[in-house]
Amino acid sequence: MKILVTGAAGFIGAFLCKKLLETTNNQIIGLDNINDYYDVSLKEERLKMLSNFKKFKFIKGDISDKPFIDKLFNENKFDVVVNLAAQAGVRYSIDHPDVYINSNIIGFYNILEACRYHPVKHLVYASSSSVYGGNTKVPFSTDDKVDNPVSLYAATKKSNELLAHAYSKLYNIPTTGLRFFTVYGPMGRPDMAYFSFTNKLIKGETIEIFNYGNCKRDFTYVDDIVDGIIRVMNKVPEKKDGEDGLPIPPYKIYNIGNNNPENLLDFVQILSEELIRAGVLPKDYDFESHKKLVPMQKGDVPITYADTIDLEKDFGYKPSTSLRDGLRHFAEWYYSFYCKK
Repeated sequence: MKILVTGAAGFIGAFLCKKLLETTNNQIIGLDNINDYYDVSLKEERLKMLSNFKKFKFIKGDISDKPFIDKLFNENKFDVVVNLAAQAGVRYSIDHPDVYINSNIIGFYNILEACRYHPVKHLVYASSSSVYGGNTKVPFSTDDKVDNPVSLYAATKKSNELLAHAYSKLYNIPTTGLRFFTVYGPMGRPDMAYFSFTNKLIKGETIEIFNYGNCKRDFTYVDDIVDGIIRVMNKVPEKKDGEDGLPIPPYKIYNIGNNNPENLLDFVQILSEELIRAGVLPKDYDFESHKKLVPMQKGDVPITYADTIDLEKDFGYKPSTSLRDGLRHFAEWYYSFYCKK
């Protein structure tokens, strides 16, 4: 098969490409605009990791550029498209709305249009746990109402799900949306808490822990996320007609998370222990004097907790990486990438 992965220089995208290249004989086309939302050298490092694979081809481009996307789909007959390209970050969306509309709304529309005129077997796309907004019922289920986003980022991801549903209904395009829950691991995004905490601790700065440490996050290790995506890619939503003679949308939404929320204070404690173990921080590091408990920040939510029963039932999916093991892998990578130089 020929598979398009957008956002291929991104954290999840790069690890997905790597796993597909290691375990299948498919040709993988990776697309990314290499924007500077965070350190570009990280994106280059991920692409370097993929450059040794003969079946991988990287194309630099932007999904919000419609003529470019049309040309790309014209020149390639993609069997499967995995759309992971998006402007990420809840907090950044508060002050930079334009980029989110361009990438997450217009860009996703361009991908849908391309799949409409160049039919694919399956479009898999990234949604987010942020669509649950201020929901207080936990764990979050895909049956829950998600009409009250607390950030523009969340609103764009909910919009993706609505657009995908419309295109599935109107044009019989099989689509599956995945609501990711706090993905972490080596080569991750520097704006994510575990990474930014590490950057601050190494400089002797104080880290701020929101909601006075009472936040809980369903941290999911990147390899577990990739395993889930690949299982979903290989099982296409069934096409069938309803009583009105029109297609029942071949459309699915799943939560993809760890189904085990961790308290932020416990998370930070384990992170500090693993950073010391890996040699990123000195053995006598006074962690207590470098943390500060602060109120909730605008656009944030107190808890994310995935009900993953549907993913378990349909795909046998069960994350297997413990938080300590995952943070150990991150700390060891961080040491080799930043501290050895």
